[in-house]
Amino acid sequence: MVAVLGAVAAYGYTEYARWSVPLAPATAADAPAAVTALQEQAPAPAFRCDGRIHCSQMTSCTEATYFLENCPGTKMDGDDDGIPCERQWCQ
Repeated sequence: MVAVLGAVAAYGYTEYARWSVPLAPATAADAPAAVTALQEQAPAPAFRCDGRIHCSQMTSCTEATYFLENCPGTKMDGDDDGIPCERQWCQ
């Protein structure tokens, strides 16, 4: 009886050990490239392209910069130096 109980316990432990493999890698170095890339992505921007193109329609330098870099047809950088709305927001 003790031998049978020991054999069942050994078999159960072996199965447990085989199926209890961690689902996620232990370190970032072990992570697949896709997982690492997802973790390194920047958070979603607070702004979205909605048709505004002029500095008078912006509420901050950060917003104007986002629109200049991400939205087509903006008219916020008259001297083409990469800094939008220099008179109103980005001084």
